[in-house]
Amino acid sequence: MTLSAATARELLAALPAQVADPLTAAEFTGLQQRFGFVFNPDHRALLAAGLPVGGRWPDWRDGDPDQLRDRLAAPVDGVLFDVQENGFWLPAWGDRPSRTAFALSVARRMLEQTPQLVPVYGHRYAPALPETDLPVFSVVQTDVIVYGDTLPAYLHHEFDLPPGDQPLGPTTPKQIPFWSDLT
Repeated sequence: MTLSAATARELLAALPAQVADPLTAAEFTGLQQRFGFVFNPDHRALLAAGLPVGGRWPDWRDGDPDQLRDRLAAPVDGVLFDVQENGFWLPAWGDRPSRTAFALSVARRMLEQTPQLVPVYGHRYAPALPETDLPVFSVVQTDVIVYGDTLPAYLHHEFDLPPGDQPLGPTTPKQIPFWSDLT
């Protein structure tokens, strides 16, 4: 079930963060065109109710485009770092090439097929998929955990919010190609 506007407003009101005016339809379109992704429906619903700003929140309205690009690239860059520096390799990728440069090339190709992750807060990310009730991941290189089965569950967990009247969604997170394999 898509995050309702009312629930999104309740969550935003409970956050220990400043909340700016919601992103407009034109701002969503501009961001998605500029950065090449689409917010998932729940993430979009949250930002359409208000834009958390300051601290570790991505500044989707006034943020430095290069910093936003870096944050969008960080999950994949972290995996590639571990391929290069720590010998990370998934069996599903086939045999690891002996030369690191070739291993990185294969890993890049494989990672192009994975859903992009979009920063929610700090190193917490939501998949850019056109589905509701998606998990939020904590991602530092290949150290990936589910930090919330859904966006509302994540916000409750991260910020120790009081329980609301609305169910927080699935108790088993949806499987996201590649990223769920790392959890």
